[in-house]
Amino acid sequence: MLLERFFRPRSATAAGRALYAAAVARSRNPALYGALAAPDTVEGRFEIYTLHVVLLLDRLRGQGAAAADVSQALFDTYVKALDHALREMGVGDLSVGKKMRRLGEAFYGRVKSYAVAFESLPDVEPLRALLVRTVYAEAEDAPVDALIAHVLAERDALLARPTESLVAGDAGWVAP
Repeated sequence: MLLERFFRPRSATAAGRALYAAAVARSRNPALYGALAAPDTVEGRFEIYTLHVVLLLDRLRGQGAAAADVSQALFDTYVKALDHALREMGVGDLSVGKKMRRLGEAFYGRVKSYAVAFESLPDVEPLRALLVRTVYAEAEDAPVDALIAHVLAERDALLARPTESLVAGDAGWVAP
């Protein structure tokens, strides 16, 4: 019993892992790759997956110390999962660091860009430009308006959730 306490993850770590799992599950929604035409490629999945993590981080920002701890745990879990995915894809140990650095830079760029886009609301043009540049990578005839509606609905749902629920690891996303 005593050892169990030492090896049990802290509540913030457990909550961060739970939110990460929720973001992964949400980003695997077939409608995102069907009706919303997100590319079903490594890059497209990275963008959708990162988008859902960013939505959670955005919601947790500025919500106190407990939310900051959960946010850090979510980020740490995200980074570990990216590292693991690269290794699973066969990237060699010597190259993982370089690729992780590029992915980290891409992630931080996305976080900043989404923050600017969200601050610009109700003007959706910055969000539109970001989604075209990242998710759709300049693809023509992409249903950007539908993805914008999805992002805003997800963001509104998270904003409606009590912070305590998120800090407990419950994103509150329901089946699409």
